[in-house]
Amino acid sequence: MGRRSSSVAANLVKIDQGLCHETLKRRQRQFRHLFPESLALRTHRALSWLHRAEQEHDDHDARFIFLWIAFNSAYANEIQDRARFSEKRLLLNFLHRLIDSDTDQLLYNAVWHHFPESIRLLIGNRHVFQPFWDYQNGRIGEDDWQERFARKNAAATRALGRIDTRKVLAIVFDRLYVLRNQIVHGGATWHGTVNRSQVQGGANILAFIVPIVILLMMEHPEKNWGCPCYPVVERNKR
Repeated sequence: MGRRSSSVAANLVKIDQGLCHETLKRRQRQFRHLFPESLALRTHRALSWLHRAEQEHDDHDARFIFLWIAFNSAYANEIQDRARFSEKRLLLNFLHRLIDSDTDQLLYNAVWHHFPESIRLLIGNRHVFQPFWDYQNGRIGEDDWQERFARKNAAATRALGRIDTRKVLAIVFDRLYVLRNQIVHGGATWHGTVNRSQVQGGANILAFIVPIVILLMMEHPEKNWGCPCYPVVERNKR
């Protein structure tokens, strides 16, 4: 399916100028009989949360949360994997598999044609850089976090200059992961008046990338996307 449908994937993105739940759900219904059970469950769950996210237009906090759950539904692996590898490493491995599958360069286009300025602003925002908060909480010194910030931003600038999609996406999701932690773990106020740009910008980036992630997984059912942490259990079993 993957080889035959790569041009179809590009056409879907081109026609819709970005994918939506309705388009992806139609495609999922058309081809889900070809999916392994684990992939069918992942895409079903991810699409359900994408649908919910699309109902939020003004509440960027809620939209970000629902989009992150959709993304998590797609990539989260079995708990045994989490015991061996860190969450960030699992996330990076997943992104690498996606990029390797992206023969139509959908993620490349998302990074370099749709959100280059938003990505630069996100990378340059100290409020989504974890060492900045480590400094605020007294874990490291001011010079330490500033040195790390400068070093990471220099690496990001080099990656942007080389048009290194893999590296840039890794940096973007590293920053989005910090934002996710702030919101999900109660480190931010709902609809607060401070630091709102990263929430709206992060939600916009996820709203474009998450549907591409789901599409790439569906277009490549032959790949091992891993088993979900929480498979469906029959109701009559206890």
